[in-house]
Amino acid sequence: MSEKKDNKQHQHSEEMIDDNKVNMDATETEVAENESFEREATASSGDELTELRQQLGEQKDKFLRLYAEFENYKKRAVREKLDLMKSAAQDTLSALLPVLDDFDRAKKTAETNNKPEEFSEGIQLVYHKLYSIAQSKGLRPMESTGEVFDPKFHEVFAEIPAPTEDMKGKVIDTIEKGYFLHDKIIRHAKVVVGK
Repeated sequence: MSEKKDNKQHQHSEEMIDDNKVNMDATETEVAENESFEREATASSGDELTELRQQLGEQKDKFLRLYAEFENYKKRAVREKLDLMKSAAQDTLSALLPVLDDFDRAKKTAETNNKPEEFSEGIQLVYHKLYSIAQSKGLRPMESTGEVFDPKFHEVFAEIPAPTEDMKGKVIDTIEKGYFLHDKIIRHAKVVVGK
């Protein structure tokens, strides 16, 4: 009986050892699975981190491009506003040009005929005041007579034989003055050119 008991104990011990081995194998398997899971999690979080960094870089690039576009828009808007302010009076001054032409003709006629009463002192003051106001707004007359004909500035009204050889291709007379508003031509000069 004691042998049976010893056998049973021995068998029981072996079963316990086998159970322990199974438990140890299961534990080792679980540890291995956990390590594998941690490695995958680390790898996937590394991939996610790389992907997030890439997305952040793309968003940063988009932001910088948008910011640059906005800065260019602001500069363009300021430039357009300045251009608009410079040429705001163009319509008004263009409408006044025929009045200035009439004054020029009256003054020229009075000076040619040596009759200052035709162009009295009062009218002369109004003439100078009108011109000074127009000039303060950026209007300036174009000098044409005696200049070389340039189609950028002059419009040919007539061509006549040049009185001298050096006047060929030059403006002999100005029929209607040309005007600049700041640096922009608002009316071309109508001229007579020598040929």
